[in-house]
Amino acid sequence: MKIRIYVMTHKKFEMPQSPLFRPLHVGRACGEDLGYPGDDTGENISDKNCYYSELTGLYWVWKNCHDVDYVGTCHYRRYLLGADERILMEDDYEKLLSEYDLITTKQVALNNSYYYGFCANHNKKALDAAGEVIKERYPTYYPAFERLVHGTRTYFGNMFVTSKKLYDSYCSWLFSIFAEVEKRICLETGEDAYHKRVFGFISEFLLLVWVTVQGLSVCECKVGMIGEKAETREMKEQLADYFARCDVDGAKAYFLERRKERPDVLMEASDVTGELRLCMQVIATAGMEQTRYGTNLLERENRFKELMQMFDRLDQIVYRYRNGLQKKEDAVFLKEQGITDTALLIALRIPGDDAARQKELFAQITADKKALDGTTADTVTV
Repeated sequence: MKIRIYVMTHKKFEMPQSPLFRPLHVGRACGEDLGYPGDDTGENISDKNCYYSELTGLYWVWKNCHDVDYVGTCHYRRYLLGADERILMEDDYEKLLSEYDLITTKQVALNNSYYYGFCANHNKKALDAAGEVIKERYPTYYPAFERLVHGTRTYFGNMFVTSKKLYDSYCSWLFSIFAEVEKRICLETGEDAYHKRVFGFISEFLLLVWVTVQGLSVCECKVGMIGEKAETREMKEQLADYFARCDVDGAKAYFLERRKERPDVLMEASDVTGELRLCMQVIATAGMEQTRYGTNLLERENRFKELMQMFDRLDQIVYRYRNGLQKKEDAVFLKEQGITDTALLIALRIPGDDAARQKELFAQITADKKALDGTTADTVTV
């Protein structure tokens, strides 16, 4: 077997040390040159990357890669894993591809139907139009589309490995659908860059429709995350600068602007370390402290790493109190670090307990803290 996996990227990244993987700069026609081969050569749709996301890379592979037996795609941070939870390498793929037609991600179990979730968060007209095109052009696929779109399963990431023959067949089907959908909907709807990638989102689901109708044997694998998104790293670096300058308002405005542009920033797949969530907590705490006290925590501690450690420890303490697992050193930490009532109240609100439970826990924690110097807890409105 001759296998090649293209790593779709729009950022500089550290490549796995294996000739199996080849970087492919998607949307290169619209961005700066990263020094990687791009999807803007040969027959391509690179300039449509804002609507198609990594699919511009899939299209390029379909039209321009002709020297392999098996081909696949993954992301610069996401790779398919084996049962031992290590990245699959060439020997692994050769074995699996001798047993299965296609290797892809595990299906995602949704809380509601795929149709409900997509229409609540994306351009409903695009999904409806895709269904209409499938019904007209590929009627044998429509019953499966209709059944699965109202089901609660989907693939994600457009990550899969299969024979070049099947890969080409899938791409021919997929892109013929989207070419017609483009004619039927308005792509420029004023949406942000994240929501504009409508074809990238729909294609994740359509892979499930295609393999189901094709009756393919599929090996579903876990996905491993390597590092964090470049956007996440850049966002933390910018917030660290605001914190260092004790600029609470600037940090808040920047955070809200970026979250509006990228609603996915707080998802686990983006915020792998949970530090953006902690940054949001720092901003909320500092802002409310400034209003209540005329000063805030950043005037005492404004180093990013130390702030993350402090708030992570605070949240751990709240967790222990909620579950009756508190330790004496928890109250000592709160007192020594000068954790204010405001900081504690905000931390208590994060788990989503009702107001009565928050008030109860607040009273318990502050009582333990006050007991360290023989005083009693103050009454605070939650």
